[in-house]
Amino acid sequence: MSSDHSSSGASLSDQLAAQIQVAIAQAFARGEITGEVPTAITLERPKNRDHGDYATSIALQLAKAAGKNPREIATILQSAIASISGVSKVEIAGPGFINITLDRASQAELVRTILTAGSAYGHGRALQGVKINLEFISANPTGPLHLGHTRWAAVGDSLGRVLSAAGADVTREFYINDRGRQMDLFGQSVQAAAQGKPIPEDGYQGNYINELAKEVVAANPAISTSEEFREAAYKVQLAQQQRVLETFHTNFDIWFSERSLHESGAVEHGLVKLREQGHVFEDAGAVWLRTTDFGDDKDRVIVKEDGDLTYFASDTAYYINKRERGFDICIYMLGADHHGYIHRLKATAACAGDNPDYNVEIMIGQLVKIMEGGEELKLSKRAGTIITLEELVEKVGVDAARYTLIRYPVDTPMVMDVDVLKRNTNENPVYYVQYAHARIAAVLRNTAEIGIKSDLASFDPSQLSHDRENELLGALAEFPRVVASAAEFREPHRIARYLEELAGVYHGFYADCRVLPLGDEPISAIHSARAALSAATMQVLANGLDLLGVSAPERM
Repeated sequence: MSSDHSSSGASLSDQLAAQIQVAIAQAFARGEITGEVPTAITLERPKNRDHGDYATSIALQLAKAAGKNPREIATILQSAIASISGVSKVEIAGPGFINITLDRASQAELVRTILTAGSAYGHGRALQGVKINLEFISANPTGPLHLGHTRWAAVGDSLGRVLSAAGADVTREFYINDRGRQMDLFGQSVQAAAQGKPIPEDGYQGNYINELAKEVVAANPAISTSEEFREAAYKVQLAQQQRVLETFHTNFDIWFSERSLHESGAVEHGLVKLREQGHVFEDAGAVWLRTTDFGDDKDRVIVKEDGDLTYFASDTAYYINKRERGFDICIYMLGADHHGYIHRLKATAACAGDNPDYNVEIMIGQLVKIMEGGEELKLSKRAGTIITLEELVEKVGVDAARYTLIRYPVDTPMVMDVDVLKRNTNENPVYYVQYAHARIAAVLRNTAEIGIKSDLASFDPSQLSHDRENELLGALAEFPRVVASAAEFREPHRIARYLEELAGVYHGFYADCRVLPLGDEPISAIHSARAALSAATMQVLANGLDLLGVSAPERM
């Protein structure tokens, strides 16, 4: 295969797949196979390396339309695939699987691809041209961000990075719930604290309310009404949330105020749009959206009989607003208590004339437990309720918190053990991956000191023929595919799990393949090749950690 890869870091498997596709098209042109030329070729990495570097089931897929046995199809393709540059062996296995082995030098050209692409290696174009609105956290501005928000702060930000790496145009958006009864209660709670009165029974508790009251009064000693307290405390609390998130390496492109929907006329505009689609009706003096037309369990009230707008009115207007801002896909990342929103939001999209299976995606995140000293931590010293984001970061640091929150699928509950995350041992996953990066950085400092070059001008791919080297190259080749699947399935945890595997493979390589010469052993081309392979591994570890928003230290 050619070493002329794209700047996006196209993987070996992508190149091979493209060339197999050409071979299949030629077989069709010769009349050896009939049916339709496949639009894509899927290649897998066999778990047993005796079965080659890549395997494809394409012969089984083509057999029925061609009216031939799959092994017959595989035989027709075998010689054409074998003639592809860089392929050393093609074998047919089982019912018609095609196992492909690359020559070692061709496989090793991947090092050149990675080092040339640099931070772009792993990026693709699968979502190019797709505008995605990614809404996550969207907490009320009435208190500190707690553990549930923290999970989305890490996962949401990482998902944004992964979608961008797949070519999407991503806008990260925080929806500020700054309207309604909870805001009034918030203002009344801060006012009561400032004036030394009991906080309303259904108001907001916790030390932070007293802190807010002091800050608000210090800024404006003449403040007196609950509305004034509400607005002043709102600004302070929102700024605090923004500050904490920035510290957590989570940044938003848009902070969208619920109030603005009402002040700008967007709610009324949304209602007009929905009426045009024919799914709005009136009953008992109220205005309804017939969401049951599209699978919701009941129709939803938009305007109550007294003329007040429901919270759902904001939801519908907000969705229509997003679509009118040009977003193709609106992803909502919601907490475990928002399961009811799935049908509601999808039905809203359908009522607006959209495709609910494409234009709307709802992700539900499950709960997080924090353990310390063998016991679950439930209470926040500041908020009086659940542990806050700030408190978690104080305990384990930004990197450990982010990495751990991201490495589990969001639809499963998870447990964070503070004691494990504080340990500098291999049982701490973030340490294990970061240490691999730092270890390689140390190796490359040592190679540079004794004159071993790791640059591409000195790189000879034919030197990398050891099984451990081949295993490491195979793992590095998988990175673009891992990124693509993480984007496709909205699962950034795939990146973390891949990095852990890659770190393990590198440690195995380092144990069996000397990068540095022993004693008086002369420096040779093998040392340069292994140094370059180490540099490529370090680059992929750094790229993967960046997709998680986690640092890649060069010293630990």
